[in-house]
Amino acid sequence: MAQPLMPHATAAWLVENTSLTFEQIADFCGLHILEVQAIADDTAATKLTGRDPIRANELTHDEIEKGQNDPDYRLQMHKAPEQVRRTRGPRYTPVSKRQDKPDGIAWIIKNHPAVTDGQISKLIGTTRTTIAAIRDRTHWNMANITPKDPVTLGLTTQRELDAAVAKAAKAAGVAAPVDTRFEGDREALIEELRREREQHVRDAEAALADAGDEALRDEVVPGIRDPFTNRPME
Repeated sequence: MAQPLMPHATAAWLVENTSLTFEQIADFCGLHILEVQAIADDTAATKLTGRDPIRANELTHDEIEKGQNDPDYRLQMHKAPEQVRRTRGPRYTPVSKRQDKPDGIAWIIKNHPAVTDGQISKLIGTTRTTIAAIRDRTHWNMANITPKDPVTLGLTTQRELDAAVAKAAKAAGVAAPVDTRFEGDREALIEELRREREQHVRDAEAALADAGDEALRDEVVPGIRDPFTNRPME
């Protein structure tokens, strides 16, 4: 389903100017219901300036009326906004992963405090206001934020994260941390494969030895053996 170009600002307008449910607004704007709740309670880090989706030609008065009259009705966008190609600034993050952003931000702040808010903003695709709120623990959902590796969450790549960490370390005049988690993995993998191969050889030799003394009756016709059977003679 298409979503407004500015989902948080659109949600703020709908909360302020309609009686739509939080579920309806969250569904239309592609937000988590807790985000809409925060906007409604003015507990978000900043108070958003509403964006009128009617003037933006994304909703009609009739469509809003349908939603207000039926809480189970899902709003349909009148006209999908034109996609703007992003050349600079924060990256786009799929809606399904947006709720993971605070966890990824918290992980970077905890493990790489030298990385600047601007770098985190580009890595995760978020605002400096959100980063600052997590850094000073004033984020509205702080109790539910758990630091998680943003690479594992799919919010950025390991190469981009390493580059940001190295850049921050260089700016701070310290040596960049070296990830030693995978040291020796290559040698260990080679040794494991070697052991498995040797075990397969031993198993095959043992199987051949066990069958060596048995006379096999596997001829389909005299002189032609069936390669799919291996039945000992009675």
